[in-house]
Amino acid sequence: MKNFPLLAKHIALMFLMACLTFGCKSNSDSNGAYAYIGGEIINPKNKTIVLYNTKGKVVDSLTLDANNRFIHKITNLNPGLYSLTHGGEYQMILLEANDSIMFRLNTYDFDESMVFTGVGAKKNNYLIKTYLSNEREAKKLVKYSKMEPEAFHAFVEKRRLNQLKEFNKFLEYNKESELFKSIIEANINYNTYADKEIYPFAYFGNNKLIHVKDLPEEFYVHRANIDYNANHLSNFFSYNRFLFSNIDNLAIESYYKNNAFHSKFDRHAMDYNKSKLDLIDSIISDEAIKNNLLKYKARDYISHNHTADQANEILNYYLSKSTNDEDKASLKDLVSKLELLRQGNPIPNLALVNFDDTEHLITSIITKPTIIYFWSSNSKSQYRNSHYKVNELKSKFPKMDFISINVNNNDDKSWKKIISNYNFPTRNEFKFKNSKEARKTLAVNYLNKAIIVNKNGIILHPNANIFRSGFEEALKELLQKKHLIIK
Repeated sequence: MKNFPLLAKHIALMFLMACLTFGCKSNSDSNGAYAYIGGEIINPKNKTIVLYNTKGKVVDSLTLDANNRFIHKITNLNPGLYSLTHGGEYQMILLEANDSIMFRLNTYDFDESMVFTGVGAKKNNYLIKTYLSNEREAKKLVKYSKMEPEAFHAFVEKRRLNQLKEFNKFLEYNKESELFKSIIEANINYNTYADKEIYPFAYFGNNKLIHVKDLPEEFYVHRANIDYNANHLSNFFSYNRFLFSNIDNLAIESYYKNNAFHSKFDRHAMDYNKSKLDLIDSIISDEAIKNNLLKYKARDYISHNHTADQANEILNYYLSKSTNDEDKASLKDLVSKLELLRQGNPIPNLALVNFDDTEHLITSIITKPTIIYFWSSNSKSQYRNSHYKVNELKSKFPKMDFISINVNNNDDKSWKKIISNYNFPTRNEFKFKNSKEARKTLAVNYLNKAIIVNKNGIILHPNANIFRSGFEEALKELLQKKHLIIK
């Protein structure tokens, strides 16, 4: 960050030039409230930054200059959480009237390297701080969930109160808006609430989830304070993390009304998934939030190994509740694509590009039973873990082949740099020639999906997960029987 003061001076000059060009005023210009945002990207993945408004709609596509810098004026500003994307990375920024925010970041460490300066910087630096803290704590949830319920509840509540106390100290020395206060408090609160909603699934497991009813009375006291229609938080990670897990949790009650008291919990049961859609439809009135949750819950079910009848049943149930035509078309397309990926069908013969820039059809590189797995340049832990896991599997299953496919639309430089930096063997490293269409065709809606095919490219399993417990045992059976579906 040693060059950050130079950047600040450079963008201050750009800001002054923009003021002369656009005409800056003390409160708002002729088109209403405004804000400036500018910055520099170190090691950019491409020359484009896409800016989204508070509704998640594209405001503008911005181009970096020769020094990898940019500045942009937002007119008719609607105060709230905006977001920037670059090369698949995503960052939220709080913008309010008269803000002139500049930042510097390195794509090799996107979130951790981001620092703001200028008018509105303090609140955004604090927002980044709470986001990174939440991210670190989320990674420890598996460890925390081994605590007894009373101890876990006391731990996360103490953590939440300490974070709120620290925030109140910050406010003693910094005068900030009510909007900013509500967002930081929501970030702290909903992150803790999400942990409590996720806890039963980790602590009890599928065999004992019925005991969720035995949790201490105060465990879910937070539910009395939930705003299920907080539109200003609709694109906020901690809020959505809570909503997703809360809906899953609430639907457990209906699950055990229709299943034996001590039966093993099945997250892919039709009634359970329909119940989630019913809950979303009944307790959420905000159209954007409701449609988003309906889409992801239906897509999650449809994406897993279900029969065509089951996939269509949940699709039709979803279609009766959603009001978003674009989402509806997307899920209809997903169901039709999955029909082509049924066990026994040949894998779609998509074009791939290897590390040496040579184009291949996917069937031309399959010569023995093969696991095809996917990764994104934007998910460091996932691409490291998937390659390390495959390295283990290679030694245990020497008769199998493994094809690694990068799903990004980035230029080759970024993709190849990761492979070189981690010394991944390049022989079976590929990327899609047309990533957007290929991801749709293979229904790659989440990165841990893997496809298993035989030596002739016939699908043995369209939706495996190499990280799932019991995968290796099931894979052994699959190779012996050549037709098993791994649950």
